[in-house]
Amino acid sequence: QVQLVESGGGLVQSGGSLSLSCVVSGTFFDIHVVRWYRQTPGKERELVAGRNNGGETSYASSVKGRFTISRDYAKNSVYLQMTSLKPEDTAVYYCNALVTDSGMKLQDLWGQGTQVTVSS
Repeated sequence: QVQLVESGGGLVQSGGSLSLSCVVSGTFFDIHVVRWYRQTPGKERELVAGRNNGGETSYASSVKGRFTISRDYAKNSVYLQMTSLKPEDTAVYYCNALVTDSGMKLQDLWGQGTQVTVSS
């Protein structure tokens, strides 16, 4: 069974930095696209950043220039480096990945979410 396990959330002051990690565990064939989303109470989940297998990245306009998505192929991990954090970045952050599992089935997987709180 393939799972995404997140870590790295926490409390930080405005202007500070945090790094989130997401490990893809289990047996799988390939990871195609990795994304980070965030959600606040009463709002829809928002796409923050994405990265495909070719290394192309995309970012929400609200985080461009402050957040960086990266991937470590050897560790089957995805990272979100967040700098110059603002109180409006406060949310639960979710890792998402499109994975072909060992049975060659494409799965759309989500991590459990990690809370990021930015104090003013």
